[in-house]
Amino acid sequence: MAGNTFGRLFRVMTWGESHGPALGAVIDGCPPGIPLCEADIQDDLERRRPGKKLTTARKEPDRVRILSGIFDGVTTGTPISLMIENKDVRSRDYEALKDLYRPGHADRTYEQKYGIRDWRGGGRSSGRETVARVAAGAVARKFLAQEGIQVRAGTVALGPIHCDPTDWDEALRNPVFCPNPEAARAMEEHLKAVKAAGDSVGGIVLVIASGCPAGLGEPVFDKLDARLAAALMSIGAVKGVEIGSGFRAASMPGSLHNDPVTPDGYASNNAGGVLGGISTGMDLVIRVAVKPIPSVAVPQRTVTREGQETTVRIEGRHDVSAIPRIVPVCEAMVLLTLADFMLHPYPMRRRGSTV
Repeated sequence: MAGNTFGRLFRVMTWGESHGPALGAVIDGCPPGIPLCEADIQDDLERRRPGKKLTTARKEPDRVRILSGIFDGVTTGTPISLMIENKDVRSRDYEALKDLYRPGHADRTYEQKYGIRDWRGGGRSSGRETVARVAAGAVARKFLAQEGIQVRAGTVALGPIHCDPTDWDEALRNPVFCPNPEAARAMEEHLKAVKAAGDSVGGIVLVIASGCPAGLGEPVFDKLDARLAAALMSIGAVKGVEIGSGFRAASMPGSLHNDPVTPDGYASNNAGGVLGGISTGMDLVIRVAVKPIPSVAVPQRTVTREGQETTVRIEGRHDVSAIPRIVPVCEAMVLLTLADFMLHPYPMRRRGSTV
């Protein structure tokens, strides 16, 4: 199976399966001299960790171990190897599902492509795989912080509940990572109702990257927004990505959509921080559409591996929504993309330049 490596200069290969002994990442290309310890990575893993309020009952401590690439508390420039052990695996929960295909999952496509699949939670197609992305993204965060770049994300929609961000600190205080306290309470209640019905729900994550210099990205096949979209679409539950005004741009006249140019930059940011595939120096504004979790207790039609029609109800320990745990995953993929572009060999004008 190919396709387990992300990036060109800041390169990350993830490994491991949902029900294997461990998962991890190897980072190649991280610059030397960056202060880094396991606690730096653990903060981000804690936000993604299962077993908390409104999430799956699977209880994983998700403690990271740094196996290489660090000496005297700083990166050495050599590959950084990270490992997170699986501690609460219950493969027996999937025994009844091993000979049929779960609707909405990659069971059938994996088997069609490879002739074999890991039915214990989906193997590499499981959302558990993203723990390695978050660990690697935390390393990228430390690198980008030295460049004055900050990436933050929050839930701005869950099912029918939509909101605008009013308090980004609030996103760190509530279990749905919503930057709007009133909406956060409504989202919590909605998740409880959906869980009681045995169903699932999707939502929208807003990601904002501040402090990016102008000049990241290339104007044709290596556009910054194209690479960001590809990075976020590589997350299993993501079905759409918008940059700036996104799909709303289709109904706006050009005179309103264009961002007026001023001596200090731009008067608005419908472009979402990218013009012609190159960063403008404004905030990167990205909205990520997240599908409902496909594992639901509601009966669904499917077939067995032999093609016999049947129905299935997915029991066991599953999230009601990929939100909130997907929020730090979205952050991680933006962090990794920006870290990769920041190592691009071409010179860039630093922040504050107006030309």
